[in-house]
Amino acid sequence: MGLLALLRKLKSSSEKELRILLLGLDNAGKTTLLKKLAEEDVSHITPTQGFNIKTVQAQGFRLNVWDIGGQRKIRPYWKNYFDNTDILLYVIDSTDRKRFEETGMELNELLEEEKLHGVPLVVFANKQDLATAAPASEIAEGLQLQAIRGRQWHIQACSALTAEGVKDGMQHIVTMMAKKK
Repeated sequence: MGLLALLRKLKSSSEKELRILLLGLDNAGKTTLLKKLAEEDVSHITPTQGFNIKTVQAQGFRLNVWDIGGQRKIRPYWKNYFDNTDILLYVIDSTDRKRFEETGMELNELLEEEKLHGVPLVVFANKQDLATAAPASEIAEGLQLQAIRGRQWHIQACSALTAEGVKDGMQHIVTMMAKKK
């Protein structure tokens, strides 16, 4: 089933909106990804001090994306945004190997949250356009994504800056929601 067929199937359902929670550590590329999805200019991105909300249209289908800042002092407030989440997008800076352990701990805490129980997960292994980026397979192994039970998950190599891999990741979201219906 192609992307158009999946979108039509979802469009025909009574629920035409999805609430997507976009999380990750600071400097992972969350806001750049959101702006790229909204087809906005990404040349001037500043750190998110609170949250950004964008509604992205996909052939009559509304994706309400909540981009929450990833600075350490903001992370305790993430839980205020968990209600009614349909998809969890988690963005990782694939070049920042020093923070892989930290981002893995944050992701594991999210996956243990009751309000996010069973919510499908898409991990964007961002900044793949840079030579120092760890491949998505290495990140998946380091995060032990294969051990995840009770939820659909997918890891997608991407570059939010160039949009490479972003469309593929969004297609996985549509596929996951079609399976969930």
